[in-house]
Amino acid sequence: MKIAFHTLGCKVNQYETQALKEKFQNRGYEIVGEDDFADVYVINTCTVTGLSDRKSRQYIRRAKKINPDSITAVIGCYAQVSPEEAKNIAGVNIVAGTNEKNKLPEYIEAYVRENGVACHIREWDELTEYEDTGIITSMDSRTRAFIKVQEGCNRFCSYCIIPFARGSVRSRSVDDVVAEAKNLISQGFKELVLTGINTALYGMEKDFSDLVTEKKSENGDNKKEGEELYGIEVLVKEINRLNGDFRIRIGSLEPNVIDADYACRLLKYEKLCPHLHLSLQSGSNRVLKEMNRSYTREDYLKLVERLREHDTGFGVTTDVIVGFPGETEKDFEDSCSIVETAGLSKVHVFKYSKREGTKAAQMKGHLSPEVKARRSDVLHRLSEKAAEAFCKRNIGTVRRVLLEQYDEATGLLEGLSDNYIKVYCSGEESLCNSFINVELTELYRDGVKGVIIHSSSPPSAVNSNEKVR
Repeated sequence: MKIAFHTLGCKVNQYETQALKEKFQNRGYEIVGEDDFADVYVINTCTVTGLSDRKSRQYIRRAKKINPDSITAVIGCYAQVSPEEAKNIAGVNIVAGTNEKNKLPEYIEAYVRENGVACHIREWDELTEYEDTGIITSMDSRTRAFIKVQEGCNRFCSYCIIPFARGSVRSRSVDDVVAEAKNLISQGFKELVLTGINTALYGMEKDFSDLVTEKKSENGDNKKEGEELYGIEVLVKEINRLNGDFRIRIGSLEPNVIDADYACRLLKYEKLCPHLHLSLQSGSNRVLKEMNRSYTREDYLKLVERLREHDTGFGVTTDVIVGFPGETEKDFEDSCSIVETAGLSKVHVFKYSKREGTKAAQMKGHLSPEVKARRSDVLHRLSEKAAEAFCKRNIGTVRRVLLEQYDEATGLLEGLSDNYIKVYCSGEESLCNSFINVELTELYRDGVKGVIIHSSSPPSAVNSNEKVR
Protein backbone atom coordinates (compact mmCIF):
# COMPACT_ATOMS: atom_id res chain seq x y z
CA MET A 1 0.00 0.00 0.00
CA LYS A 2 1.08 3.57 -0.69
CA ILE A 3 0.99 5.99 2.23
CA ALA A 4 1.45 9.78 2.31
CA PHE A 5 2.11 12.09 5.27
CA HIS A 6 1.32 15.75 5.79
CA THR A 7 2.82 17.34 8.91
CA LEU A 8 1.82 20.64 10.49
CA GLY A 9 3.37 22.46 13.42
CA CYS A 10 6.41 21.86 15.54
CA LYS A 11 9.66 19.88 15.37
CA VAL A 12 8.12 17.24 17.65
CA ASN A 13 5.44 16.56 15.03
CA GLN A 14 8.13 16.30 12.35
CA TYR A 15 10.04 13.80 14.49
CA GLU A 16 6.92 11.76 15.19
CA THR A 17 6.05 11.67 11.49
CA GLN A 18 9.53 10.30 10.75
CA ALA A 19 9.06 7.60 13.40
CA LEU A 20 5.74 6.63 11.80
CA LYS A 21 7.23 6.55 8.30
CA GLU A 22 9.85 4.07 9.45
CA LYS A 23 7.23 1.97 11.23
CA PHE A 24 5.10 1.76 8.07
CA GLN A 25 8.13 1.07 5.86
CA ASN A 26 9.03 -1.86 8.09
CA ARG A 27 5.53 -3.23 7.40
CA GLY A 28 6.02 -3.02 3.65
CA TYR A 29 4.24 0.28 2.90
CA GLU A 30 5.61 2.58 0.19
CA ILE A 31 6.05 6.22 1.28
CA VAL A 32 4.92 8.72 -1.37
CA GLY A 33 4.66 12.50 -1.50
CA GLU A 34 1.80 14.27 0.23
CA ASP A 35 0.31 15.40 -3.09
CA ASP A 36 0.68 12.00 -4.76
CA PHE A 37 -1.97 9.33 -5.20
CA ALA A 38 -1.96 7.14 -2.06
CA ASP A 39 -4.03 4.42 -0.43
CA VAL A 40 -3.59 6.06 2.99
CA TYR A 41 -3.17 9.72 3.95
CA VAL A 42 -1.94 10.62 7.41
CA ILE A 43 -2.39 14.20 8.60
CA ASN A 44 -0.29 14.93 11.70
CA THR A 45 -2.08 18.01 13.00
CA CYS A 46 -1.36 21.09 15.09
CA THR A 47 -3.76 23.15 17.21
CA VAL A 48 -1.62 26.00 18.56
CA THR A 49 -3.77 28.56 16.73
CA GLY A 50 -7.06 28.72 14.88
CA LEU A 51 -5.03 28.96 11.66
CA SER A 52 -3.40 25.60 12.51
CA ASP A 53 -6.84 24.02 12.88
CA ARG A 54 -7.92 25.50 9.54
CA LYS A 55 -4.82 24.19 7.73
CA SER A 56 -5.43 20.74 9.19
CA ARG A 57 -9.00 20.69 7.87
CA GLN A 58 -7.95 21.99 4.45
CA TYR A 59 -5.43 19.24 3.85
CA ILE A 60 -7.84 16.55 5.04
CA ARG A 61 -10.25 17.65 2.31
CA ARG A 62 -7.46 17.95 -0.28
CA ALA A 63 -6.24 14.40 0.37
CA LYS A 64 -9.70 13.00 -0.19
CA LYS A 65 -9.92 14.77 -3.53
CA ILE A 66 -6.69 13.11 -4.70
CA ASN A 67 -8.08 9.66 -3.90
CA PRO A 68 -11.71 9.53 -2.75
CA ASP A 69 -11.30 5.85 -1.84
CA SER A 70 -8.27 6.41 0.39
CA ILE A 71 -8.12 5.82 4.12
CA THR A 72 -7.62 9.19 5.83
CA ALA A 73 -6.17 9.28 9.34
CA VAL A 74 -6.18 12.48 11.39
CA ILE A 75 -3.72 12.32 14.25
CA GLY A 76 -2.05 14.63 16.76
CA CYS A 77 -2.98 17.78 18.65
CA TYR A 78 -6.06 18.94 16.70
CA ALA A 79 -7.41 15.38 16.82
CA GLN A 80 -6.73 15.24 20.57
CA VAL A 81 -8.41 18.55 21.44
CA SER A 82 -11.29 18.45 18.93
CA PRO A 83 -11.91 14.74 18.20
CA GLU A 84 -15.61 15.07 17.35
CA GLU A 85 -14.94 17.96 14.99
CA ALA A 86 -12.19 15.97 13.26
CA LYS A 87 -14.35 12.84 13.14
CA ASN A 88 -17.20 14.71 11.47
CA ILE A 89 -15.10 16.07 8.59
CA ALA A 90 -16.27 14.33 5.44
CA GLY A 91 -13.92 11.56 4.42
CA VAL A 92 -12.14 11.07 7.75
CA ASN A 93 -11.79 7.39 8.64
CA ILE A 94 -9.50 7.32 11.68
CA VAL A 95 -8.90 9.84 14.47
CA ALA A 96 -6.01 9.26 16.89
CA GLY A 97 -4.81 11.48 19.73
CA THR A 98 -1.28 12.45 20.66
CA ASN A 99 -0.55 9.33 22.71
CA GLU A 100 -2.15 7.00 20.16
CA LYS A 101 -0.06 7.89 17.09
CA ASN A 102 2.31 5.00 17.56
CA LYS A 103 -0.52 2.49 17.20
CA LEU A 104 -1.63 3.89 13.84
CA PRO A 105 -0.55 0.84 11.76
CA GLU A 106 -2.74 -1.39 13.92
CA TYR A 107 -5.64 1.08 13.71
CA ILE A 108 -5.40 1.16 9.90
CA GLU A 109 -5.32 -2.62 9.66
CA ALA A 110 -8.34 -2.84 11.98
CA TYR A 111 -10.19 -0.31 9.81
CA VAL A 112 -9.51 -2.37 6.67
CA ARG A 113 -11.02 -5.41 8.41
CA GLU A 114 -13.98 -3.74 10.07
CA ASN A 115 -14.64 -0.46 8.19
CA GLY A 116 -16.42 2.44 9.92
CA VAL A 117 -14.91 5.57 11.48
CA ALA A 118 -12.65 4.77 14.43
CA CYS A 119 -11.76 7.32 17.12
CA HIS A 120 -8.86 6.61 19.52
CA ILE A 121 -8.59 9.37 22.11
CA ARG A 122 -7.62 9.39 25.78
CA GLU A 123 -8.47 12.30 28.08
CA TRP A 124 -5.62 14.79 28.46
CA ASP A 125 -5.17 14.03 32.15
CA GLU A 126 -4.64 10.36 31.27
CA LEU A 127 -1.62 11.21 29.11
CA THR A 128 0.96 10.41 31.77
CA GLU A 129 3.33 7.89 30.15
CA TYR A 130 6.00 8.55 27.55
CA GLU A 131 4.99 6.80 24.33
CA ASP A 132 7.98 4.87 22.99
CA THR A 133 8.19 5.28 19.22
CA GLY A 134 11.49 3.43 18.87
CA ILE A 135 14.80 4.75 17.59
CA ILE A 136 14.61 6.60 14.26
CA THR A 137 17.32 5.99 11.70
CA SER A 138 16.86 8.82 9.21
CA MET A 139 15.42 12.28 8.46
CA ASP A 140 14.39 14.09 5.30
CA SER A 141 17.30 16.47 5.86
CA ARG A 142 20.65 14.90 5.05
CA THR A 143 22.52 16.98 7.61
CA ARG A 144 20.25 17.78 10.56
CA ALA A 145 18.19 15.38 12.66
CA PHE A 146 15.65 15.99 15.41
CA ILE A 147 15.66 13.89 18.57
CA LYS A 148 12.50 13.99 20.66
CA VAL A 149 13.49 13.93 24.33
CA GLN A 150 10.37 15.00 26.19
CA GLU A 151 6.58 15.12 26.02
CA GLY A 152 3.91 17.29 27.68
CA CYS A 153 3.84 20.54 29.67
CA ASN A 154 2.53 21.55 33.11
CA ARG A 155 3.15 25.31 32.97
CA PHE A 156 -0.39 26.22 31.83
CA CYS A 157 0.36 29.59 30.27
CA SER A 158 -3.00 31.31 30.11
CA TYR A 159 -3.14 31.46 26.29
CA CYS A 160 -1.90 27.95 25.57
CA ILE A 161 -3.92 24.83 24.70
CA ILE A 162 -0.90 22.52 24.49
CA PRO A 163 -1.07 21.02 28.03
CA PHE A 164 -4.56 19.81 27.08
CA ALA A 165 -3.28 18.42 23.78
CA ARG A 166 -0.10 16.78 25.07
CA GLY A 167 -0.77 15.96 28.70
CA SER A 168 1.62 15.93 31.64
CA VAL A 169 5.40 16.17 31.56
CA ARG A 170 7.21 12.91 30.87
CA SER A 171 10.76 12.41 29.71
CA ARG A 172 12.46 9.90 27.48
CA SER A 173 15.20 7.83 29.10
CA VAL A 174 18.80 9.02 28.79
CA ASP A 175 19.84 5.64 27.39
CA ASP A 176 17.27 5.79 24.57
CA VAL A 177 18.21 9.36 23.62
CA VAL A 178 21.94 8.58 23.60
CA ALA A 179 21.37 5.38 21.58
CA GLU A 180 19.41 7.36 18.99
CA ALA A 181 22.09 10.06 18.90
CA LYS A 182 24.82 7.44 18.32
CA ASN A 183 22.82 5.89 15.49
CA LEU A 184 22.16 9.22 13.78
CA ILE A 185 25.84 10.20 14.04
CA SER A 186 26.78 6.86 12.47
CA GLN A 187 24.34 7.64 9.62
CA GLY A 188 26.30 10.84 8.88
CA PHE A 189 24.09 13.49 10.50
CA LYS A 190 26.16 16.45 11.65
CA GLU A 191 23.64 18.35 13.76
CA LEU A 192 21.41 16.84 16.43
CA VAL A 193 18.51 19.04 17.53
CA LEU A 194 17.10 18.12 20.95
CA THR A 195 13.40 18.91 20.94
CA GLY A 196 10.28 18.41 23.02
CA ILE A 197 6.97 20.03 23.84
CA ASN A 198 8.76 21.99 26.58
CA THR A 199 12.38 20.89 26.30
CA ALA A 200 13.40 22.84 29.41
CA LEU A 201 11.21 20.50 31.49
CA TYR A 202 13.24 17.43 30.52
CA GLY A 203 13.78 15.22 33.57
CA MET A 204 11.87 17.59 35.85
CA GLU A 205 9.08 15.17 36.79
CA LYS A 206 9.28 13.89 40.35
CA ASP A 207 9.76 10.21 39.61
CA PHE A 208 12.27 10.55 36.78
CA SER A 209 15.08 8.13 37.57
CA ASP A 210 17.86 9.46 35.38
CA LEU A 211 18.94 12.38 37.57
CA VAL A 212 22.64 12.16 38.34
CA THR A 213 24.92 13.86 40.81
CA GLU A 214 28.45 14.48 39.66
CA LYS A 215 31.25 14.59 42.21
CA LYS A 216 33.99 16.88 41.03
CA SER A 217 37.55 16.71 42.24
CA GLU A 218 40.34 19.23 42.36
CA ASN A 219 43.91 18.08 41.62
CA GLY A 220 42.66 14.51 41.58
CA ASP A 221 42.48 14.06 45.34
CA ASN A 222 40.40 16.52 47.35
CA LYS A 223 36.84 15.62 46.31
CA LYS A 224 34.28 18.40 46.42
CA GLU A 225 30.54 18.14 46.19
CA GLY A 226 29.66 19.21 42.69
CA GLU A 227 26.45 20.65 41.32
CA GLU A 228 23.63 18.23 40.81
CA LEU A 229 23.10 17.74 37.11
CA TYR A 230 19.44 17.92 36.22
CA GLY A 231 17.16 18.80 33.37
CA ILE A 232 18.38 19.04 29.79
CA GLU A 233 22.00 19.35 30.95
CA VAL A 234 21.98 15.62 31.75
CA LEU A 235 21.41 14.87 28.06
CA VAL A 236 23.75 17.55 26.72
CA LYS A 237 26.57 16.19 28.87
CA GLU A 238 26.07 12.57 27.72
CA ILE A 239 25.72 13.42 24.01
CA ASN A 240 28.65 15.83 24.19
CA ARG A 241 30.81 12.85 25.24
CA LEU A 242 30.06 10.88 22.08
CA ASN A 243 32.73 10.47 19.42
CA GLY A 244 32.27 12.05 16.03
CA ASP A 245 32.30 15.35 14.20
CA PHE A 246 28.87 16.75 15.05
CA ARG A 247 27.18 19.52 16.99
CA ILE A 248 24.22 19.75 19.35
CA ARG A 249 21.45 22.32 19.14
CA ILE A 250 18.63 22.71 21.65
CA GLY A 251 15.31 23.29 19.91
CA SER A 252 13.87 25.67 22.51
CA LEU A 253 14.16 26.62 26.17
CA GLU A 254 11.53 28.42 28.19
CA PRO A 255 12.67 31.26 30.49
CA ASN A 256 9.75 30.43 32.79
CA VAL A 257 11.60 27.17 33.51
CA ILE A 258 15.30 28.02 33.28
CA ASP A 259 17.13 31.16 34.40
CA ALA A 260 20.38 32.83 33.38
CA ASP A 261 22.49 30.75 35.77
CA TYR A 262 21.14 27.48 34.39
CA ALA A 263 21.51 28.56 30.76
CA CYS A 264 25.14 29.52 31.40
CA ARG A 265 25.85 26.10 32.90
CA LEU A 266 25.26 24.68 29.42
CA LEU A 267 27.93 26.83 27.83
CA LYS A 268 30.79 24.60 28.96
CA TYR A 269 29.78 21.84 26.52
CA GLU A 270 31.88 22.49 23.44
CA LYS A 271 29.60 20.70 20.96
CA LEU A 272 26.54 22.76 21.97
CA CYS A 273 25.77 25.52 19.47
CA PRO A 274 25.99 29.14 20.67
CA HIS A 275 22.32 29.64 19.85
CA LEU A 276 19.14 29.24 21.88
CA HIS A 277 15.49 29.75 21.06
CA LEU A 278 14.18 31.51 24.17
CA SER A 279 10.43 32.09 23.95
CA LEU A 280 9.60 35.62 25.08
CA GLN A 281 5.87 35.96 24.20
CA SER A 282 5.70 39.59 25.42
CA GLY A 283 8.04 42.40 26.39
CA SER A 284 5.48 43.83 28.82
CA ASN A 285 5.75 42.78 32.46
CA ARG A 286 2.02 43.32 32.92
CA VAL A 287 1.15 41.06 30.00
CA LEU A 288 3.73 38.44 31.03
CA LYS A 289 2.01 38.23 34.41
CA GLU A 290 -1.40 37.83 32.73
CA MET A 291 0.11 35.12 30.54
CA ASN A 292 1.35 33.26 33.65
CA ARG A 293 4.91 33.35 32.32
CA SER A 294 6.57 33.85 35.77
CA TYR A 295 9.51 36.01 34.62
CA THR A 296 10.00 39.67 33.74
CA ARG A 297 11.49 41.47 30.76
CA GLU A 298 14.44 42.27 33.03
CA ASP A 299 14.95 38.55 33.71
CA TYR A 300 14.91 37.88 29.98
CA LEU A 301 17.39 40.64 29.17
CA LYS A 302 19.70 39.43 31.94
CA LEU A 303 19.64 35.94 30.45
CA VAL A 304 20.55 37.26 26.99
CA GLU A 305 23.29 39.48 28.45
CA ARG A 306 24.88 36.51 30.22
CA LEU A 307 24.87 34.47 27.02
CA ARG A 308 26.51 37.29 25.07
CA GLU A 309 29.25 37.52 27.70
CA HIS A 310 30.16 33.99 26.63
CA ASP A 311 30.01 34.79 22.90
CA THR A 312 29.23 38.27 21.57
CA GLY A 313 27.73 36.59 18.51
CA PHE A 314 25.47 34.27 20.50
CA GLY A 315 22.25 33.83 18.53
CA VAL A 316 18.94 34.28 20.34
CA THR A 317 15.67 33.61 18.52
CA THR A 318 12.22 33.94 20.04
CA ASP A 319 8.43 33.91 19.77
CA VAL A 320 6.22 36.94 20.48
CA ILE A 321 2.43 37.03 20.68
CA VAL A 322 0.70 40.29 19.70
CA GLY A 323 -2.87 41.21 20.59
CA PHE A 324 -3.16 39.29 23.86
CA PRO A 325 -6.42 40.23 25.64
CA GLY A 326 -6.06 43.68 27.17
CA GLU A 327 -2.72 44.42 25.48
CA THR A 328 -2.38 48.21 25.33
CA GLU A 329 -0.29 50.26 22.91
CA LYS A 330 2.25 50.69 25.73
CA ASP A 331 2.38 46.91 26.24
CA PHE A 332 2.91 46.45 22.52
CA GLU A 333 5.66 49.11 22.48
CA ASP A 334 7.41 47.17 25.26
CA SER A 335 7.40 44.09 23.02
CA CYS A 336 8.79 46.10 20.13
CA SER A 337 11.55 47.70 22.20
CA ILE A 338 12.87 44.45 23.68
CA VAL A 339 13.45 43.00 20.21
CA GLU A 340 16.01 45.73 19.56
CA THR A 341 17.37 45.91 23.12
CA ALA A 342 18.04 42.17 23.25
CA GLY A 343 19.57 42.13 19.77
CA LEU A 344 17.40 39.17 18.79
CA SER A 345 18.40 37.36 15.61
CA LYS A 346 14.93 36.17 14.63
CA VAL A 347 11.40 36.71 15.94
CA HIS A 348 8.45 34.45 15.15
CA VAL A 349 5.40 36.71 15.43
CA PHE A 350 2.01 35.22 16.29
CA LYS A 351 -1.33 36.97 16.48
CA TYR A 352 -3.13 35.92 19.66
CA SER A 353 -5.59 33.12 18.90
CA LYS A 354 -8.43 32.39 21.29
CA ARG A 355 -8.28 28.75 22.43
CA GLU A 356 -11.40 27.55 24.21
CA GLY A 357 -10.59 25.96 27.55
CA THR A 358 -7.70 28.29 28.34
CA LYS A 359 -7.79 31.02 31.00
CA ALA A 360 -7.12 33.77 28.45
CA ALA A 361 -10.24 32.82 26.49
CA GLN A 362 -12.31 34.02 29.45
CA MET A 363 -10.43 37.31 29.88
CA LYS A 364 -11.90 40.69 29.05
CA GLY A 365 -10.46 43.05 26.45
CA HIS A 366 -10.12 40.80 23.41
CA LEU A 367 -8.75 42.89 20.57
CA SER A 368 -10.12 43.21 17.05
CA PRO A 369 -8.54 41.29 14.15
CA GLU A 370 -7.57 44.66 12.62
CA VAL A 371 -5.55 45.72 15.68
CA LYS A 372 -3.82 42.35 15.88
CA ALA A 373 -3.01 42.45 12.15
CA ARG A 374 -1.54 45.96 12.41
CA ARG A 375 0.62 45.07 15.40
CA SER A 376 1.75 41.87 13.71
CA ASP A 377 2.84 43.82 10.61
CA VAL A 378 4.77 46.34 12.70
CA LEU A 379 6.56 43.64 14.68
CA HIS A 380 7.34 41.65 11.52
CA ARG A 381 9.12 44.69 10.08
CA LEU A 382 11.04 45.24 13.31
CA SER A 383 11.98 41.57 13.34
CA GLU A 384 13.44 41.84 9.83
CA LYS A 385 15.49 44.88 10.89
CA ALA A 386 16.70 43.06 14.02
CA ALA A 387 17.75 40.04 11.96
CA GLU A 388 19.68 42.28 9.58
CA ALA A 389 21.33 44.12 12.49
CA PHE A 390 22.40 40.79 14.02
CA CYS A 391 23.92 39.67 10.74
CA LYS A 392 25.75 43.02 10.42
CA ARG A 393 27.24 42.60 13.89
CA ASN A 394 28.67 39.28 12.74
CA ILE A 395 30.30 40.64 9.57
CA GLY A 396 34.09 40.26 9.88
CA THR A 397 33.88 37.32 12.26
CA VAL A 398 34.67 33.68 11.60
CA ARG A 399 31.94 31.15 12.40
CA ARG A 400 31.77 27.39 12.07
CA VAL A 401 29.25 26.57 9.33
CA LEU A 402 27.57 23.29 8.48
CA LEU A 403 27.26 23.29 4.70
CA GLU A 404 23.97 21.69 3.68
CA GLN A 405 23.37 22.13 -0.04
CA TYR A 406 24.71 23.46 -3.32
CA ASP A 407 22.59 25.83 -5.39
CA GLU A 408 23.35 25.32 -9.07
CA ALA A 409 21.58 28.55 -10.02
CA THR A 410 23.91 30.74 -7.92
CA GLY A 411 26.92 28.43 -7.76
CA LEU A 412 26.97 28.90 -3.98
CA LEU A 413 27.04 26.52 -1.07
CA GLU A 414 24.41 27.17 1.60
CA GLY A 415 24.55 26.32 5.28
CA LEU A 416 23.89 27.37 8.86
CA SER A 417 26.44 28.89 11.19
CA ASP A 418 26.75 27.65 14.74
CA ASN A 419 24.91 30.78 15.91
CA TYR A 420 22.05 30.23 13.42
CA ILE A 421 22.85 32.55 10.52
CA LYS A 422 22.14 31.44 6.95
CA VAL A 423 25.51 31.51 5.18
CA TYR A 424 26.31 31.46 1.44
CA CYS A 425 29.82 30.85 0.10
CA SER A 426 31.71 29.62 -2.97
CA GLY A 427 33.07 26.09 -2.88
CA GLU A 428 32.85 22.58 -4.24
CA GLU A 429 29.60 20.62 -3.92
CA SER A 430 31.63 17.84 -2.27
CA LEU A 431 31.85 20.04 0.85
CA CYS A 432 28.14 19.51 1.58
CA ASN A 433 27.45 17.91 4.96
CA SER A 434 30.76 19.06 6.39
CA PHE A 435 31.86 21.75 8.81
CA ILE A 436 33.99 24.59 7.55
CA ASN A 437 35.24 27.85 9.07
CA VAL A 438 33.82 30.82 7.18
CA GLU A 439 34.65 34.51 7.44
CA LEU A 440 31.36 36.42 7.15
CA THR A 441 31.84 39.27 4.69
CA GLU A 442 28.56 40.92 3.60
CA LEU A 443 24.79 40.80 3.85
CA TYR A 444 23.16 38.56 1.27
CA ARG A 445 19.56 37.43 0.79
CA ASP A 446 18.24 36.12 4.13
CA GLY A 447 21.68 35.91 5.71
CA VAL A 448 25.30 36.66 4.80
CA LYS A 449 27.93 35.79 2.25
CA GLY A 450 31.24 34.43 3.43
CA VAL A 451 34.67 33.19 2.41
CA ILE A 452 35.88 29.74 3.41
CA ILE A 453 38.88 29.82 5.75
CA HIS A 454 40.90 26.67 5.12
CA SER A 455 41.65 25.79 8.71
CA SER A 456 40.91 22.65 10.70
CA SER A 457 41.09 24.57 13.97
CA PRO A 458 38.01 24.66 16.21
CA PRO A 459 35.95 27.88 16.14
CA SER A 460 37.50 29.26 19.35
CA ALA A 461 40.92 29.06 17.76
CA VAL A 462 39.88 30.99 14.66
CA ASN A 463 38.54 33.90 16.67
CA SER A 464 34.78 33.37 16.30
CA ASN A 465 33.92 35.98 18.93
CA GLU A 466 35.97 38.87 17.58
CA LYS A 467 36.45 40.70 14.31
CA VAL A 468 38.98 39.16 11.94
CA ARG A 469 42.13 41.24 11.90
